[in-house]
Amino acid sequence: MPRFRFPALLLVVALGTLAGCAQNASVTPESKQAAENLHRAKVMTDLAAAYYQRGEIRVALSQVRQAIEADKRYPEAYDVLGLIYMDLAEDKLAEENFRKALDLDPKNSDIHNNLGYFYCTRGRYKEGLEQLQRALQNPLYRTPELAMYNSGICHEKEGDMAAAEADFRRALTLRPDYGPAMLGLGKLYYAQNRLAEAEKQMLRYGQLAQPTPQSLWFGVELERKLGRKAQADAYAEQLRKLFPDSPEAQQLNAAP
Repeated sequence: MPRFRFPALLLVVALGTLAGCAQNASVTPESKQAAENLHRAKVMTDLAAAYYQRGEIRVALSQVRQAIEADKRYPEAYDVLGLIYMDLAEDKLAEENFRKALDLDPKNSDIHNNLGYFYCTRGRYKEGLEQLQRALQNPLYRTPELAMYNSGICHEKEGDMAAAEADFRRALTLRPDYGPAMLGLGKLYYAQNRLAEAEKQMLRYGQLAQPTPQSLWFGVELERKLGRKAQADAYAEQLRKLFPDSPEAQQLNAAP
């Protein structure tokens, strides 16, 4: 389930830029070296994010450390390092690196989102919601639906279901095909025994979004609750076929 925003994969033009700069007498060797270091930091950070998303944490950690060695002032490297330490339950280091990233780029909404989500997962709801709101205050933020969805998750964790529902709906206003918000609404309705509304969100999800282990497992649970064994079995078969190694598939296979 996407809750983070990673640095966009590079459209690498820096090397061409550097080659052009070589013809400019005003470019100093120091500035060329700084540009090369920044380019290397970007490349290594992108690699770290890709490895992190694949679950290869050790490799991701090695790559992002090399990025910081190349350029100690590249904020996205500290952001990815914060995510890695969050995954490793090294909370102090995670927070330190998110904060370092924001010191270098205070208006970066992606970093505010990631720090906000981190706080929410650690029960620091007020701080988390403040960071998510700061992400949303930026009119140039590329993925506001993500921070709005995370705000809904944060409200849900602290027990404010009305606010959670409102945030999920706002996320869908920002991006009508945003699957996580549909699923978030569906699960919220399911927990409140509003099964017809939960089913509506699940049907909408099936029309607009790609299946995930989480969505298929929720489909199994919802159809079982509705007493529709055939539909539940269809979701279960799809889960086993598409995501056989997922925790949800393992949970399904372990069920009586």
